[in-house]
Amino acid sequence: QLELVESGGGLVQPGGSLTLSCQASGFTLDSYVVGWFRQAPGKEREGVSCISSSDGTYYTTSVKGRFTISRDNAKNTVYLQMNSLKPEDTAVYYCAAVGRSYCSRWTSGAGFGSWGQGNQVTVSS
Repeated sequence: QLELVESGGGLVQPGGSLTLSCQASGFTLDSYVVGWFRQAPGKEREGVSCISSSDGTYYTTSVKGRFTISRDNAKNTVYLQMNSLKPEDTAVYYCAAVGRSYCSRWTSGAGFGSWGQGNQVTVSS
């Protein structure tokens, strides 16, 4: 059974930092494309970042320079380091994986077959 388990969300003040983790079981993440997505109340799901072994990392414009996606193959885990957080980053964050080599057309989340349970991130003073 393929499973993704997320951790690391919570409440943080504007300007603060959080790191989200996405650990896989039942499959090896290093051969998958992994994306982070978020959905705020009343808004559509948004692609935040993507990582693949073939074409590197991608970020949506609003998080470039603030968020970093990375992978620890020994722990079968992908991370999303979030710095300089803003209130508009408040959302439920999901990781997802798909068994392909490239991040192309990742932003919609279409084709990602395995999803984590979601993790609330709230940025507020």
